[in-house]
Amino acid sequence: MTKYFNVGKIVNTHGVRGEVRVISSTDFADERFAVGSVLYLEHKDLQDRRQLKVASHRQHKNFDLLTFENHPNINDVVAYKGGTLQVTENQLSELEDEEFYYHEIIGCNVVTEDGEELGKVKEILATGAKDVWVVQRKNGGKDLLFPYIEQVVKQVDVREKKVVIHLMDGLE
Repeated sequence: MTKYFNVGKIVNTHGVRGEVRVISSTDFADERFAVGSVLYLEHKDLQDRRQLKVASHRQHKNFDLLTFENHPNINDVVAYKGGTLQVTENQLSELEDEEFYYHEIIGCNVVTEDGEELGKVKEILATGAKDVWVVQRKNGGKDLLFPYIEQVVKQVDVREKKVVIHLMDGLE
């Protein structure tokens, strides 16, 4: 069975020429949304995923603006609003050491260097400079946010779904 991975969410249309406004959830927006790339749309109003081919991509403010082949105007894409853009597992490329896909990190258990369990990574915020990992606390307290930097993240084991961090002063 084919596995799909989210790369963006269509939040609105943009203009009248079939452009959609996407909030990216991938570190590789230029690669994922390159002209000719194949994406799959998952939407609550569709029974099956719809295959779409990117016709154009540009960035505007904090959004990626896309058009799709054979979707020349707003009426062709307005129903896609709220849908999720995905790629298949075989579209994922090999990463360098110390690089991870978001889906590999989300769900990982986070522990301190002393072995204290803090919770699970529930979200990754792409801030432009450094990603910020959001941890849902094990005890139900306020979420812990920490930057993905060498001084904080000491070890990531995606196979074991475990992240070891140095809990610097001010993070708690």
